[in-house]
Amino acid sequence: MFRTLKQLTSPTNKDLRQRIGFTLLVLLIFVVGVNVRVPGTTDYTGNLGFLEIVNAMSGGALRNFSIFALGVMPYISASIITQLLQMDIVPYFSELKKQGPSGRQKINKITRYMGIIFAFIQGFAYSFMMMESATAFDRLYVALILTAGTSFLLWLGDQVTQKGIGNGVSLLIMAGILVELPAAFISAYQSLILGSTYDLWQGILMFIGFILVYVLIIVGVIFVQEAERKIQIQYANKSTIMSGNRSYMPIKINSAGVIPVIFASSLLAIPATIAQFVNNEGFVNFVNNYLTYTKPVGFVIYMLLIYFFAYIYTFIQIKPEELAKNLNENGGFIPGIRPGKATEEYISKVLARLTLVGGLFIAGIAALPIIFSLIGGLEGASAIAGTSLLIVVGVALETYKQLEGSLVSRNYKKGYSRR
Repeated sequence: MFRTLKQLTSPTNKDLRQRIGFTLLVLLIFVVGVNVRVPGTTDYTGNLGFLEIVNAMSGGALRNFSIFALGVMPYISASIITQLLQMDIVPYFSELKKQGPSGRQKINKITRYMGIIFAFIQGFAYSFMMMESATAFDRLYVALILTAGTSFLLWLGDQVTQKGIGNGVSLLIMAGILVELPAAFISAYQSLILGSTYDLWQGILMFIGFILVYVLIIVGVIFVQEAERKIQIQYANKSTIMSGNRSYMPIKINSAGVIPVIFASSLLAIPATIAQFVNNEGFVNFVNNYLTYTKPVGFVIYMLLIYFFAYIYTFIQIKPEELAKNLNENGGFIPGIRPGKATEEYISKVLARLTLVGGLFIAGIAALPIIFSLIGGLEGASAIAGTSLLIVVGVALETYKQLEGSLVSRNYKKGYSRR
């Protein structure tokens, strides 16, 4: 890490420093926007339930009811749907997936439009939550402002991806969490040590346990993100064993990263949003009793969704059929495995086993703080902070790797040009 920082100070990496500066400027704009409230509204003082995760990812913008109250969650919801539709559910999306870059560009465009539509629907639903007595025009006005806020965030995310460092949308989610995360720890401190539930020493021990759980999350995420299975590859035109050089195909234990957690949180927030819109007591009670992470059924559904998306997203990102085809075209093969269908089946089996471990590990890490918070009687914000921290560490690791990769690529080109 210190070596990376030293390389960044080099005069030859001035443009890279500018990209980092641009990224930080965009994140600052986001943080400022979080505190700009929608005109004519006030802070929400009720229980957000599972919408607490939406509030955490938007930097507290939902409780403040700021212009960025929706964050980028409508876009995440749209991404879930379009990625699922690509799995031979809708032929049109399956064909777009096979078209390569041009197809991906069309899918991204559809996802953006779908995300904006979702933003308008969610904005209209949130207006019922924040404005009990308002005209239809007022609700439409609020929905349009929130939709514009989400659209602006998506544009900012694109600018970061193109002109900055890292994935823009992921960094905006991370920035929102970092803004809200200290409040969760302050809340835990007040509940455990300053509250009346425990005596002083019990509270101190519980708070230390609370901190240790989050340290464990950080270590666990780094371990899972860095762990990988290396599959040996041999090429027909090379004798890698005789030369002593071996080629490997590295496959991560958790190839999906923190996307499953983001997807699962976003999907479970949809019923909570609908509950605010329909304002039906029976449906609201159903959501609170069965689709909230603090309740047994909601907790199990949350864990299952994380594992489900880990499995699905892994096979979307890493396609065994394409890997086997590329290996065969380049004269490569896995020792002991026949090229073609046998190689595809072998890679699929390895991916399934790795995802079983990685998905369960990520779900377990997300579950730890929720269980601890329920035992300690903490607020929902403190419980969901574990999921938030998991996302922050995952996004930070991915961004750092991209930065490090850029520096390595530059040094390689510089060394090559001197020859």
